[in-house]
Amino acid sequence: MQEVDFDVLARTIWAEARGEGVAGQVAVGLCIRNRVEADLGHDGKPDWWGEGYVGVCKAPWQFSCWNKNDPNYACLIGAKPIPAAEYARAREAAAVAITSKEPDLTGGATHYYSTTMASPPKWTGHPAKRTVKIGRHVFFKDVP
Repeated sequence: MQEVDFDVLARTIWAEARGEGVAGQVAVGLCIRNRVEADLGHDGKPDWWGEGYVGVCKAPWQFSCWNKNDPNYACLIGAKPIPAAEYARAREAAAVAITSKEPDLTGGATHYYSTTMASPPKWTGHPAKRTVKIGRHVFFKDVP
């Protein structure tokens, strides 16, 4: 893994889950890792949600923090600083998510949403199975 992949993963974890505990931040990282490792069509072809950590994190409309209208975007692209201690914590969560050999605490999730949203997103109605709630995030995996 290149440093740019690790950095983008850590920035995404920071923006999506900085208010969560360690488990919540690692869970977001695991969800991203699950997307990176998935082969949606079992065909070896690129998946619609991107390839690799940078591609998955920055795929349009997948992780809202990378949308240009998101208030976190300026920090993600370096126009504003991320507080050093918060970024270091997100990097630690990213390292655990990438290297963990423990069972996936998200149950193989590839999607999540924050319970702070007014209502669950529309995609929760597609064939997806809720796997777990960790902190303020509810995790789902696709059902074949």
